[in-house]
Amino acid sequence: PDIAWGKRSRVVLDVGCGVASFGGFLFDKDVLTMSLAPKDEHEAQVQFALERGIPAISAVMGTQRLPFPGTVFDIVHCARCRVPWHLEGGKLLLELNRVLRPGGYFVWSATPIYQKLDEDVAIWNAMSKLTKQMCWKLVKKEKDAVNLVGIAIYQKPFSNECYEQRSQNEPPLCEQSDDRNAAWNVPLQSCMHKVPEGETERGSQWPEEWSARLQKAPYWLTGSQVGVYGRSAPEDFTADNEHWKRVVSQSYLNGMGISWSNVRNVMDMRAVYGGFAAALRDLKIWVMNVVTVDSPDTLPIIYERGLFGIYHDWCESFNTYPRSYDLLHADHLFSKIKKKCNMPALVVEVDRILRPEGKIIIRDNVEIINELETMFRSMHWEIRMTYSKDKEGLLCAQKTFWRPNEVETLAYALV
Repeated sequence: PDIAWGKRSRVVLDVGCGVASFGGFLFDKDVLTMSLAPKDEHEAQVQFALERGIPAISAVMGTQRLPFPGTVFDIVHCARCRVPWHLEGGKLLLELNRVLRPGGYFVWSATPIYQKLDEDVAIWNAMSKLTKQMCWKLVKKEKDAVNLVGIAIYQKPFSNECYEQRSQNEPPLCEQSDDRNAAWNVPLQSCMHKVPEGETERGSQWPEEWSARLQKAPYWLTGSQVGVYGRSAPEDFTADNEHWKRVVSQSYLNGMGISWSNVRNVMDMRAVYGGFAAALRDLKIWVMNVVTVDSPDTLPIIYERGLFGIYHDWCESFNTYPRSYDLLHADHLFSKIKKKCNMPALVVEVDRILRPEGKIIIRDNVEIINELETMFRSMHWEIRMTYSKDKEGLLCAQKTFWRPNEVETLAYALV
């Protein structure tokens, strides 16, 4: 009961999610689940999940960290996922420890918990030893009386006391120089980070209950910090939050002809503080907040609000199936990409990610808006709206079912 779904626990990572039914079930409890399936024979399950309107990504748990900051998920869940958590010194379980909040829970349901085959018993014994070394507390272990499936629930410690009392430094604590938030193309580390303990250190306190955490600046944003837009960090957060409330209510919901009841899968391609997603909270949608790797790291703030997201470099393709999002939102992203890499390539990536009849809303300078309008028209997209004022522009475009024929494809290739 201490998990308190949808109140204390809001943001969940489901590893080995299948077709994401667990995450879909939790929507009704006001819980947001990042469903993750490995890139193997189960990869197509991510497509099923997205088609159902449930958040899901395809990712590898093997050699590199997951693209999330440290200590952000309230719960990590793994049911029938067959991940060998106990092997290689527990390297994969240590990665879950990196992304799990202090005091957060690991909910595990697998055959080693409830079956007595030699292999299952050996895995359970290895997991018991490993979790004890990691100072995870076994809160609950039981078997369902009807289907005989068992579950074990572990809790990550709130403090470093247990780490300091271990007779052996195994698994080892990470070096102080190792940044728990570094996650983009960073190799997995077989170590544990200390639990944050300073009053203003992120992760030292549990967030407020949902939904109070959505609108409030995190306790670890202080006035001495400078925000993304140049104000003090708390003021920056509040101003951004009010800005997106105003934009969404006065423009996006009514002024663009978008039938929001038909929108479910949304991506904010440059999320900053997650204000756009927060402004949409009363709609039955979910938003994948993308924080670009070359911008200030605001993704922990997004998770603290009870939202979720991922790191990405838009000079590369996004790891999702084609035609899997209903609506994309890009606030001053394309002008930054133009300085860095290939803007037409990003337009093509947008075309790949978006469903036919899906829409994109772009805010940027007028020059970029004009370039993008030309590109979208060349792909036979419908331009739903353009607006400009003081060198700033707004574009809403809708993808159509048009695809180039062989002659047109050859012509584009020659150009």
